[in-house]
Amino acid sequence: MTVDEATTRDLSPAPAVTGERADLLAMLAKHRHFLRFTTRDLSDEQAGRRTTTSELCLGGLIKHVTSAERTWVGFILDGKSAMGGDFTDMTEADWARRADEFRMLPDETLAGVLTDYADVARRTDEVVTTLPDLDATQELPKAPWFQPENRWSARRVLMHIITETAQHAGHADIIRESLDGAKSMG
Repeated sequence: MTVDEATTRDLSPAPAVTGERADLLAMLAKHRHFLRFTTRDLSDEQAGRRTTTSELCLGGLIKHVTSAERTWVGFILDGKSAMGGDFTDMTEADWARRADEFRMLPDETLAGVLTDYADVARRTDEVVTTLPDLDATQELPKAPWFQPENRWSARRVLMHIITETAQHAGHADIIRESLDGAKSMG
């Protein structure tokens, strides 16, 4: 598959679900498409270029969304252990490794980043399609951004994934327009 194919066509077949699950997956697919579409016709160097005062680049945004989606689906299935433990115990080295997911590293390619994203998307769609109960909850790990002893349902996690994907698709659109004037919409 070429980079252009990965950025312009839907990479996951429509799941065989209806109702709420179909709606959630359709919304997620829409925002995934917009995020991928911002990288159309770009080289690896362009996908890794910062175009604003932010540290963000297009390839890094897709890496981050991929990582976040993978981690949150792991949380749905396995609870807080899938998130790497207590965020309040992270060291500077841990935070530095986490920062690497927001940029393209020298050995990474846009094609590789997009392929990883497509693999994670297929896995998420499979989990949403087969999950017995969207009301099932897991306890969140300790983190400065979560309330203590809070639980999230699978449904809430999916809404969070959709929100994060949409938010970062907007960031990507700004970065792309700053890069070469291209826009995802309009």
